Amino acid sequence: MPKKYKEKAALIQKEEYPLEEAVALLTQLSTSAFDGTAEVHIRLNSDPKQGDQQVRATVTLPHGTGKTLRIAAVVPEDMAKDALDAGAVKAGEESLIASIEKGELDFDVMVAMPQCMKNLGKVAKTLGQKGLMPNPKAGTVTDNPVKTIQELHKGKIEFRNDKQSLIHSIFGKISFGKDKLTENLRVLLLAVRDAKPSGIKGECMKTITITPTMGPSIRVEIGSI
Repeated sequence: MPKKYKEKAALIQKEEYPLEEAVALLTQLSTSAFDGTAEVHIRLNSDPKQGDQQVRATVTLPHGTGKTLRIAAVVPEDMAKDALDAGAVKAGEESLIASIEKGELDFDVMVAMPQCMKNLGKVAKTLGQKGLMPNPKAGTVTDNPVKTIQELHKGKIEFRNDKQSLIHSIFGKISFGKDKLTENLRVLLLAVRDAKPSGIKGECMKTITITPTMGPSIRVEIGSI
């Protein structure tokens, strides 16, 4: 174990911390030379194989994620300029789909208008493999692409459980500091709790762990959120 990691790990004195204390400690644990990302990993009290136990929703973090998103917008060509003005890096329909067919996937998120979805069929497999296919549950199939693009830039994110019944998400940069990270994390965790489906009985979350991109992790007391 690297010396720097050991030094940071030694700062963790308890098995679990209340949310605010955990985040305050998190800001001291990064071992990277760059501005690390604050990550949260949530183990759910669910069976991911059951359709009525899927946890999936969107939430807007009050202080954003600290990440600059590259957004592509599948919209009619006459609406492309509006999408670009709103912050998309690529916009259009036939032209954009043609670029995807060429393997040009230089974007992080794709939004699409409902009437354009049928034309994405030819690139659906490519987008699906990269996790880029627009989806109504993620809020990326929208009648108002300009508003959606603006919301994504402000910090709107999607969370969903994986096959191991875990949710992995980011909630800012370490440089945000304790107060902003605490507010972001609390909003995210409350959104996860609110997204609890009827199939999950009892507490939605089993464990909450936060960690910097590089550095030791901290357990958060569920009752403190």
